[in-house]
Amino acid sequence: MQSRPLSYLSMAIFAALSMPALAEQEKTTAKDDAFEKIEITARKRTESIFESPTAVTSIGANLIDKANMSNLEDIGKYVPNLNITRYGVGNAAHASVFIRGIGLQDHIITTDPGVGVYLDGVYLGRQMGSNLSLPNVDRVEVLRGPQGTLYGRNTLGGAVNIITKQPGDEDIVTTTAKLGSRGRIAGDVYLNNTLTDQLSMSASMSYKQRDGVGQAVNLVNPEKEIGEEQELSGRVAIKWQAHSDLSLLLSVDAVDNESGQSPYTIELTAPLDANDPFNGDFPLLTEDMLPTNPDDLATTVAGIESTSYSGWGTSFTADWDINNTYAAKFITSYRSSEYEGGLDDDAVALNLSEFPEQGGADQYSFEIQLNGSYANMDFVSGLYYFNEDGFTRSGPFVFSPFNTPNGLLNDGVTPSFGGYGNFAINQETNSYAAYINGSYDVNNELSIGGGLRYSKDKKQADALFPSFPERKYVSADFDAITWDVNASYQLSNDMNVYGQVQKGYQTGGFPPRPFGGPDQFVSFDETKAINYELGLKGQVHDNISMMLAVFMTDYTDLALPFSDPTAGGGFVTIVENAGESKAQGIELETTIALTDDFTIRSAIGYLDSEITKVDEGVQGIGEGDSPALTPRWTIMVAPSYFIDLANGATVAINANYSYRSDMQGQSVFNQSEQIDSRELVGFNISYLNAYGDMEVTLYGENVLNEVYDVGRLQQSGFVGVMRSNDRSEFGIKFKKDFEL
Repeated sequence: MQSRPLSYLSMAIFAALSMPALAEQEKTTAKDDAFEKIEITARKRTESIFESPTAVTSIGANLIDKANMSNLEDIGKYVPNLNITRYGVGNAAHASVFIRGIGLQDHIITTDPGVGVYLDGVYLGRQMGSNLSLPNVDRVEVLRGPQGTLYGRNTLGGAVNIITKQPGDEDIVTTTAKLGSRGRIAGDVYLNNTLTDQLSMSASMSYKQRDGVGQAVNLVNPEKEIGEEQELSGRVAIKWQAHSDLSLLLSVDAVDNESGQSPYTIELTAPLDANDPFNGDFPLLTEDMLPTNPDDLATTVAGIESTSYSGWGTSFTADWDINNTYAAKFITSYRSSEYEGGLDDDAVALNLSEFPEQGGADQYSFEIQLNGSYANMDFVSGLYYFNEDGFTRSGPFVFSPFNTPNGLLNDGVTPSFGGYGNFAINQETNSYAAYINGSYDVNNELSIGGGLRYSKDKKQADALFPSFPERKYVSADFDAITWDVNASYQLSNDMNVYGQVQKGYQTGGFPPRPFGGPDQFVSFDETKAINYELGLKGQVHDNISMMLAVFMTDYTDLALPFSDPTAGGGFVTIVENAGESKAQGIELETTIALTDDFTIRSAIGYLDSEITKVDEGVQGIGEGDSPALTPRWTIMVAPSYFIDLANGATVAINANYSYRSDMQGQSVFNQSEQIDSRELVGFNISYLNAYGDMEVTLYGENVLNEVYDVGRLQQSGFVGVMRSNDRSEFGIKFKKDFEL
């Protein structure tokens, strides 16, 4: 094992021991905390979550801490009809986000996610690198349903907004240290300080590591354990209040992740055709070749047991209050990222199917807004530009019998198609958009609103695969007009009912793995969706709040990828536009204060999603099939109990339960790809001192050690199974705040 850098953790502990403590803070009850006013910016304007006419969940920093959420993947356990996995080349930095059955688990540069992830208003174009750590996050907002007006392309399922703490919000230094089972060591340092009347800054640094759950048993000196985690990240933001009406914000963030491959194994299935050596089957595979521990990996390919991701980004935001009516906002950003990973698909010592991979992307964006607020009306409008230039490479790879070591089949005698394989695929995307969204208060109870957006995407891509005689160049343009209309009515001072109709747009593109030849490297169409939704939200009772949404979404030409290992030359991923599909369901979130000291938060989602029409010529996908990674039921329950001690300190007991029902691994139904349901249980028991500036917490994550599948992909005679890296963990956290 490599030595692990602990200097950053040491810095955090040193800071914790060398600064003066905060003054005593006013304490609140569990009920006060549960029913605090929640404001969101989901519609690019600040408003109460109960008054916003859309289905949105806001998870604040306090809940992130009490539920032991350390990255975006953890957020996916606690929001209805949200599911987040990380199948892509076994890389810990990968996050495939699915909302209401819409998402994409592939990560190759020619694929775009179906759910947009935003960091302080900046779109993150890649799923690789989206599994962000959450050390200095103020809140995470999850918008469900098409967001075609304000967010535009690639928000067909919804959007996830990650909002960090802003410079000048507080004068504080917070240090956190964490020690736990499985070799868990973590430390965070967060600083937020007002430097002058006009200048403030915030900064954070986070380090985390954890041992693996398995070994690369056939490698003499493996770089990493299977499932091992190690990441260092940081962020600095500086805010200049140049004038009472003008503020400028500059931020820079970076991350370096060097981890082991996520646990992966296979299950053997019946051969496709045992008499045909060129059908992609691997008849040499037998059960006794698999390691006894399914978390171990039997590969003989050095380096494939480890993954890495590094990236950095910067953004600049200017807010200008032109007058009492109009305001302007400008956001520009640049981000760059690179990753390495790969899978030994057959998971045994034979060289049958190994795909090492690397990739990267650079992106920059500009957005300018003109916003207005009148006595009974407000609007948000803007122009947007986005550019991304990226690549994916794989090689030297093996896919028997097409590309094998020494140019021979696995019998060592019969010639193959010729040696190891390599592929390269590049893409540049330019996106343009113009939008306007507004709301009008008809009277004190009734508000109506709507929006309109025009989006245009231009894509240029090229690819070279072993089956291509030469590199193929392609291009395609996509555009759409999307809109939404909504109305909300205040039933009382505490309850609101709303209705909305939204049209969403998912850009088209090119298939990620056209191993079968250049004829497969052609564009697929964009997807359109119309969502109908009714909702009821607010304070039902002094002790009960709720948010209820009922929805039905119709999709046209829904782009669904599926894999076909028999199509020739490699593991082919085909993208087909299914004719029509439909999703309908219900989402209910509640907070109940049984007493001033005992509250229960819950979230329940039900989703019925299926393909209702298949166009002529579409292969593999059938009517009645469901989109991939779409559980029918999602459930979360999180009780909290507070005990006030005689010395003024508080003991808080928090538990959390998360359930996801079974789901399909691909949009093409195969019984072997069915993913079983899973249940996760965790807890926090914390002691907060009387001054409110020091907290010690005992925690447990996945305390029942539920080992579950996060992805299943039918291959040639076997199913590739990506297993969870989310294992039982118990430990202690120490948190200390300091006044500046």
